[in-house]
Amino acid sequence: MKLVILMFLEDDKDGVEQLLAARGVSAYSDLPVEGHGAGTAGWYGKVAPYRSQMSMVLLPGEAARELVDAVEKCAGCKDARHPIHAWVVDVERAVVSGAPASAS
Repeated sequence: MKLVILMFLEDDKDGVEQLLAARGVSAYSDLPVEGHGAGTAGWYGKVAPYRSQMSMVLLPGEAARELVDAVEKCAGCKDARHPIHAWVVDVERAVVSGAPASAS
């Protein structure tokens, strides 16, 4: 099992939803994120925070690879300076609350 984390600007939410739907992903979680970047010379010393978002989805290995490959090939972000980022994390163990312990 893999955890795929996508980070993107809120303006690209529709495109990310299309990427997920095209791969049959119907269950995922979204989080608002406040992104920060290096500042430029001037009064404020840093740029205004970015309105970013993260989506997270658990997928089998091959499905995770297909999603990340699709992100890599994706073009047309609203702001080309801020592409969609994707990370794949191995999930060692997953449990749900209230589930009886399995005998090993």
